[in-house]
Amino acid sequence: MSDNTSRLGWPAVSLAVFATAWGGNEFTPLLVMYRQISGLSPVVVDALLFAYVFGIVPALLIGGPLSDRFGRRPLMLLAPVFAALGSVLLAAGSQSVALLTVGRVCSGIALGLSMAVGGSWIKELSDRDGARPGSGAGRAAMSLTAGFGIGAGVAGVLAEWGPKPHILPYALNIAIAIAAGVLLTRVPETRLRRANPGPLLDDLRIPAAGHRRFLFVVLPLAPWVFGAAASAYAIIPAVMAVRTSGAPIAFAALCCVLGLGAGFAIQSVGRRIDVPGTSRGVVVALTTLVAGMAVAAAAAHVMTVWLALVAATLLGCGYGMALIAGLLEVQRIAGPDDLAGLTAVFYSVTYLGFAVPALLAWISQTWTAVTYTEMFGFGAVAAVGCLGVVVAGHARNRPRIEEIVIDADVVDDGAVVTGQSR
Repeated sequence: MSDNTSRLGWPAVSLAVFATAWGGNEFTPLLVMYRQISGLSPVVVDALLFAYVFGIVPALLIGGPLSDRFGRRPLMLLAPVFAALGSVLLAAGSQSVALLTVGRVCSGIALGLSMAVGGSWIKELSDRDGARPGSGAGRAAMSLTAGFGIGAGVAGVLAEWGPKPHILPYALNIAIAIAAGVLLTRVPETRLRRANPGPLLDDLRIPAAGHRRFLFVVLPLAPWVFGAAASAYAIIPAVMAVRTSGAPIAFAALCCVLGLGAGFAIQSVGRRIDVPGTSRGVVVALTTLVAGMAVAAAAAHVMTVWLALVAATLLGCGYGMALIAGLLEVQRIAGPDDLAGLTAVFYSVTYLGFAVPALLAWISQTWTAVTYTEMFGFGAVAAVGCLGVVVAGHARNRPRIEEIVIDADVVDDGAVVTGQSR
């Protein structure tokens, strides 16, 4: 292996992960634009936000097992291809729901493959290079978070003030994805193809998903991860559109950056907040979400921009804390052979939270008397209900001693690892 090829290892994979995360979140700040230029109803536009879940979930659930069988490179090479294809379809489909839907699904497939395969490849390449334990986890997490935040921020700015707002944001992602795909072809493989892999169904079984602590502590939290994120950078900008008419897309991008930035920041201390053997991490996450929903309800009532930004930041903190607390619980519950699968199940449930904007838009359109203030208020009450379920679930299903040992390969200095195969 040449030095140049070795140096192209994990940075090249990280660039691919960055590109797919960018492609997955570049659509979010443009929701306001699509309502303006295409005449689509809020329900349809918000449903398009959720559409990429139909690509993410299958890619998450089968990407890891397939890469264990056939190697990391064959599966990961598909991620930038689908990212570029998704952006091409989104750029071409500003007036077509069908093209936008297929484009979002392609973006989801790319992101799911990156989370399931890219994180594993980065970890293995980092270990091969002699990096300190946990470096791969941090590199994978930072690549994803940077892609989510920068992609949304840049797309919002280009769509607000650049030419061809329905094309230019996607064109930049296409260029980055193509470059990442070319570099991936020079990255060394770390997983040999299995000679006699056996039935694929055997690899897809995840016994730990039936663990009572997973069912009653982790699952009640999971939908709130991206439910909170989507509320911060999809619902709040839509609610405040009448107050931000001078630059509505830029405001949506600002909500994205604030929410994801706050989520990234709290992850740096999240591991210290979460105490093995307790439910403190999950409780802090849900308590923060209750506060975020309450402030969002107040912002929707008084229609004050600065209060809306505070709500987006609080919801971002809730997103970040929920994500790291959930992954820490998953790490303690899963055995070595179940970690990738259980992480994929957790992520699959978290992405159901992207249905929240479409659901609230449908409620608002169907029952016009119901306000966003009331819906955010209901969200706060629902989070309190989930908090009660978690507290009771923890009391009845306390972890055993061997389940509370933190694995530094999964979380290192608060950085969240994404769907790693072992």
